[in-house]
Amino acid sequence: MTAAGLVTQLEKAQQEHRLDRMRATLDRLDLLIVDERGYLSFSRAGAELLFQVFADRYERRSLLVTRNLPFGEWGQVFQGERMTAALLDRLTHQCDIFEMSGESYRFRESMKAKAGKDPKKGK
Repeated sequence: MTAAGLVTQLEKAQQEHRLDRMRATLDRLDLLIVDERGYLSFSRAGAELLFQVFADRYERRSLLVTRNLPFGEWGQVFQGERMTAALLDRLTHQCDIFEMSGESYRFRESMKAKAGKDPKKGK
């Protein structure tokens, strides 16, 4: 799921007094994949809820996090250096980090599609 979607679900669960049940459900997952980590910042409460989910999984369950920001910029999203440092400490301990760079696959495919529809090329 996306990070924003997870935070929204966590906040809603907290408002409805079912946060413990949701966290227990997430804890039963062998692998939790959280996508789009760096696109949106969260409220302080949302960031704390996401931090707790990540911390709950530390050394107990698998977690895969995708992000578009370097670690040095995560403080903007998690609204504080202390929480960010604690989170990165847990996420980077005993983990594999895959750093990818290069042209976006989506952008490249979009450009191919547009080139195929170019009226100057008779298509």
